[in-house]
Amino acid sequence: SFDMLDGRAARLSNQTSDFGAQLDRLCDAISFGVAPAYIFLQLAHPDHHLMDTIATAPFHFHPRILWAIAVLFMVCAILRLARFNVETDEEDSHEFFSGLPSPAAGGVVASLPIGMNELKGQLGSGGNLSRLAAFEQYIWSALVVIVPLVTLSAAVLMVSRLKYAHVFNQLVRGRRGRMQILQIVFSLMLVFIVRELALPVLFGYFAFSAPVRSLWERVRRQPAVSRGQL
Repeated sequence: SFDMLDGRAARLSNQTSDFGAQLDRLCDAISFGVAPAYIFLQLAHPDHHLMDTIATAPFHFHPRILWAIAVLFMVCAILRLARFNVETDEEDSHEFFSGLPSPAAGGVVASLPIGMNELKGQLGSGGNLSRLAAFEQYIWSALVVIVPLVTLSAAVLMVSRLKYAHVFNQLVRGRRGRMQILQIVFSLMLVFIVRELALPVLFGYFAFSAPVRSLWERVRRQPAVSRGQL
């Protein structure tokens, strides 16, 4: 996605306008809200038979629940974009986002079928994950449940107040620390090893590392507060 570059390109070429800003917001709502929700329904809805084990899995979501998750995802994406437009001005440094950015949330959902197709290929053709072939039935059965939950979680994270780094701006403008360099190296290694399967892994890491980090910090602070009360 070139969503991070279109505004900058318009300002550099002095082609900004109110019409362009409104059109950009509409395109964002469709690209990062409607399109991922449609992909999710195509992937998870039993009528499309794209997840072969959906009928034999021990548990699967009712189609109405899947529709509800898709609608909620679209609504949360629109609310996330509206909040960003209201709370962000031109002088903002854009180093951090409040809530999961809608392009990243859309990437989480859109990367799922790509990763699942790669996983299926590696399990069946002696790829790097061929050792997991014996557990293939369990993997697909688990994904029947995991895919809707991941989509629902991404929707909720979009309207949360968790802090997310603006990866592009921090890499281009800021100093790259040791941790960022390690993350880049790890990402490249992951792409080399598991190819397209790296997409959902990297998008998932970006989306869910923030709530895990926030929960861990809260757990760490609690013993310190307890000791202070004593």
